Amino acid sequence: MTTEHVTGDRYTVISADGHAGGDIADYRPYLAARWHDEFDAWAATYVNPFADLLAPTAYRSWDSARRLAETEADGVVAEVLFPNTVPPFFEEGSLVALPPAEADYERRWAGLQAHNRWLADFCADAPGRRAGVVQVFANRIEEAVAEVRWAAGAFRPFGGVLLPSLPPGGGLPPLWDPAYEPLWDACEELDVVVNIHGGGGLPDYGDLEVARAIMLVELPWFSHRSAWHLIFGGVLERHPALRVVLTEQGLAWVPRGLETLDWFYGRMTLGGAAEASFFGVAAEGMSLTPSEYFARNFWVGASFLRSTESALRHEVGVDRIMWGSDYPHSEGSYPYSTLALRAAFGGVDPAETRRMVEDNVAGVYGFDLDALRPVGDRVGPTVAEVAATLPVEAYPSDSTCNAFDRHQVLRSW
Repeated sequence: MTTEHVTGDRYTVISADGHAGGDIADYRPYLAARWHDEFDAWAATYVNPFADLLAPTAYRSWDSARRLAETEADGVVAEVLFPNTVPPFFEEGSLVALPPAEADYERRWAGLQAHNRWLADFCADAPGRRAGVVQVFANRIEEAVAEVRWAAGAFRPFGGVLLPSLPPGGGLPPLWDPAYEPLWDACEELDVVVNIHGGGGLPDYGDLEVARAIMLVELPWFSHRSAWHLIFGGVLERHPALRVVLTEQGLAWVPRGLETLDWFYGRMTLGGAAEASFFGVAAEGMSLTPSEYFARNFWVGASFLRSTESALRHEVGVDRIMWGSDYPHSEGSYPYSTLALRAAFGGVDPAETRRMVEDNVAGVYGFDLDALRPVGDRVGPTVAEVAATLPVEAYPSDSTCNAFDRHQVLRSW
C-alpha cells in the first residue's frame, strides 16, 4: 500500500542494496550437529580475507540494534539485504565464490543454508524493515528450488533469490539450459525476485596479483551478461512474469547496452542477413525485442547513484530504478546518504525521486510503505532537502563513495 505525500514531507527511503551476514561464530547454531566438529576446525584456522570484516566497524554486518541506529541516523528506513560475510566452509565471500566441486558440495551447501537461516532471523529482528536475499547453488537444482520455497514462507518482506554463480568454464550448464526450468517455474509461481548482484558469475582469475585488477575491471560485465542470457535464452519468453533485478553494477551501460542488444536482435531477424542464417534460431522464438523484455521484466538496483547516471533516468525508465546505499561497504554512501541523494536527485521532480527511493523498491520487494511512513517521517530527509542540488565542492572529502566521484564518467559497462 502507498499513501500520497505532499511536497514538504520527508522521504521514506528504502535502500535496494545493503549487505549483512553473521560473524563466524554466529553461524554455528544454524548448522546441523553433524557439522559442528568440522565447523570448529574450519573456524579455528580461518583467516578472513576482507579488511572491512576485520575492522572495528565489522559489527555493522550483524549487530541488529546498532545497524538500525546507524541507518536511521543516515535517513534510511529499510533495506534489501545481500550477503556480506563469509559463510561456513567458504574461503571467500559468497558473492564472488566459485560454485563448489561435487566433493565439497555437501558442506558448502550446509554453510549456505546456515547463512540463509541466520539472515531470516536477522530480518525478523526488525519486522518489515529488512528484505533478505537468499542464496542457492546451481549444482542440484531440486535443492535450490526447495530452498526458494522455504524462503518464500520465511521472509516478510522477501528480497528473493540471488542468481546462482555460473562462471564460464565452471562445469555447470549455462543459464539458458533447460536444467534451470524448475527454478524459473518456482520463482514465477511464488513471485520471487531473481537478483543479479555485481560480482556474480566471475571466472577463476588465478593467484597472480594483477588478476585482482583485471577482475575489478571485468566484474560488472560478467554481471551484465546474465541479462542477455535470460533474454536470448528464452527464459523471459517462457516466464513472462519473472522479475529480475540488476544490482550494484552501474546504470549508464543500460541505454546503450539495450540499443546494442536490439541491434543484434534486428540482424538475427533480418531476412537474408548472415546473422539471421547462422545465429537467428533464438530470435525466432522471441516475441519482444531485448529492450521490450527489459521494460517488462527488469529493474535496476542503482547503488550510490551518480549524478551523470541519474540524468539517464528517462532512458532507463524512472519506474525501473531503485536507489541503494550499499551500507556498510566503504564505497557506499553511509554516513552521507542524504548528500548522496542530493547529488543524484538535486533538481529532479520530487515525484520521480519518490518513485526511485520509495515506490519502486517497495513494489518489487513487498515493503509496506504505510507501515514504514512513521519511521520515514521521523528520520527521512525532506523533499526540499533532497531537491537542493549538491555542488561538487560540497562533496564530503572523507568519503570514498562512488556517488561523490569528482570526475564522473558514463561507464560503458
